[in-house]
Amino acid sequence: MDAGLKRELEEKVQAGERLTREDGIALYECDDLAWLGGLAHQVRTRKNGDVVHFNVNRHLNMTNVCTASCAYCSFQRKPGEKDAYTMRIEEAVRLAKAMENEHLTELHIVNGLHPTLPWRYYPRSLKALKEALPEVSLKAFTATEIHHFEKISGLPASEILDELIDAGLESLTGGGAEIFDWEVRQHIVDHDTHWEDWSRIHRLAHSKGLKTPCTMLYGHIEEPRHRVDHVLRLRELQDETGGFQVFIPLRYQHDFVDMKDGKVRNRLQARTTMATGAEALKTFAVSRLLFDNIPHVKVFWVMHGVQTAQLALQHGADDMDGSVVEYKITHDADNYGTPNKLTRDDLLELIREAGFRPVERNTRYEIIREYPGPDASLRESPQPMRV
Repeated sequence: MDAGLKRELEEKVQAGERLTREDGIALYECDDLAWLGGLAHQVRTRKNGDVVHFNVNRHLNMTNVCTASCAYCSFQRKPGEKDAYTMRIEEAVRLAKAMENEHLTELHIVNGLHPTLPWRYYPRSLKALKEALPEVSLKAFTATEIHHFEKISGLPASEILDELIDAGLESLTGGGAEIFDWEVRQHIVDHDTHWEDWSRIHRLAHSKGLKTPCTMLYGHIEEPRHRVDHVLRLRELQDETGGFQVFIPLRYQHDFVDMKDGKVRNRLQARTTMATGAEALKTFAVSRLLFDNIPHVKVFWVMHGVQTAQLALQHGADDMDGSVVEYKITHDADNYGTPNKLTRDDLLELIREAGFRPVERNTRYEIIREYPGPDASLRESPQPMRV
């Protein structure tokens, strides 16, 4: 990138001027990661200071049985396959209550698109979980799942969301987005929930007072222009509803080890290499710069590795996700080296090591507790990137 364009982009960012599609593509073409990171860090600091948010959560995947066979997915199983499972509601409650003493604040629930489970299973699950853990927020179901519930119940999404909210739902999850552009999407997704239905369902959720996350799966067969298009669609929807709290770039994963049944389900990996650490950091930086209307950018450490996640905090991210606990969707794909779980103390240490001040939040980004940052009296203590 020539010096003149750099100055022009710096001036737009510093003035708070909205970046264009052409600006986003130019930023992806820039190889100066330090400059990109510094620019994104200015924006994250303007919005969130020296804070890094986290929460204490548990992921529950109540079934991996799925009618779809998305090209990137190693989680799904067909009925009768080895390792296919569907939890009884009592089992899901037992797993959730196992973290009760750790002051759990959120359950994050995503499932396969089960072909025969009745619609009633889903609100009953939420109701039972809420009764067992009344202080815990339920973040559950992708827009793809809500679309699936429409088909199996015959009910419109509005009624489905009303019933789920009555059962305790406080937020949808952001999954099912992947990449919206059909040029890419037709090769990676094996269900019929695309931009029109995904945006329709989140728009409905926002109209009912729910705040939701939004995501992007990157690092497979898409190009930077597809990432920019994806972000700008979400930015436009956020202009309309104001309902997105956080954007989460999700790093596409290969199957690094043979599955227990000997199958490798990821049909993309023969022609993909996965995003490098530098590409991941660039994606966080450009996303933060384009999203002038979403307050938070989250790095999901399970998909990026702990060290890259720490670096992402210097490249636009201000949220480290949470304790997670057994995230099957990624760990069924890879042997990437990330743990199943980080404790509250682990997260505090990682955030301080990166030079930031930890703040524990709930699902609605309300502050639960603020913690001291790095010890500034120690010469070797890290400090956030200066802006």
